[in-house]
Amino acid sequence: MAVYSVKGGVGKTTFAANLAWCSAVLSRRKTLLWDLDASGGSGFLYGLEAKGSGLAEEVFSRNRSPRALIQHTAFENIDVLPADESIRALDAQLAQIGKRKRLAKLARELTADYERIVLDCPPVMNELSAQVVRAADLVIVPLPPSPLSARAFDLVVREISGNAKRHPPILPVLSMLDMRRTLHRQAREANPDWPAVPYASVVEQCAVRQKPVGVLAPSSPASAAFAHLWKAIDRKLAERA
Repeated sequence: MAVYSVKGGVGKTTFAANLAWCSAVLSRRKTLLWDLDASGGSGFLYGLEAKGSGLAEEVFSRNRSPRALIQHTAFENIDVLPADESIRALDAQLAQIGKRKRLAKLARELTADYERIVLDCPPVMNELSAQVVRAADLVIVPLPPSPLSARAFDLVVREISGNAKRHPPILPVLSMLDMRRTLHRQAREANPDWPAVPYASVVEQCAVRQKPVGVLAPSSPASAAFAHLWKAIDRKLAERA
């Protein structure tokens, strides 16, 4: 599954890291969190850094085995394939080598070791994100609550559809929802069927303390929201298997 947005600051990496934890701990599925964003946020949220510079890109262009770069986290059943700065040049590399399904091939190979793979995608639409769409069984799109949320989601769908004749199901999720705010309530009323994760300081603490919400505050509404969202995602992925 891929966590994707056309813009940053919507909680994409936090979603990816916490859903991977739910997969590994709540569903007890062997899970890989694959960071494809050059900022390296997913690895950072688990206290991990890339083993070197330029290695993440070599997985795609030089047939380096991704297994050599995978790192274990402090939690059972969850590993991370960190990103580094070389990811920024990956779009041009993919265009040069002409392998439009390179990511899908790598992901298929990794399913021999992992039941679930969570992709933290870059916040752009380019060849890398197009390859993500070709590889994914489900795309999660975190959206900030506003009256324009539905319009923003339609933009994402058009972008994805324009880069893939057949694309996987796309699930919008309201992120950082604060029902005390009028615009947030309006966004929720306009999209009552969308899953939502509430605004909470404990979610912000994920980056500070480098731990998932389910560890920091297992009884919190935010932890419950991620768990509920994951269970729905896991069922959907199981149906497609």
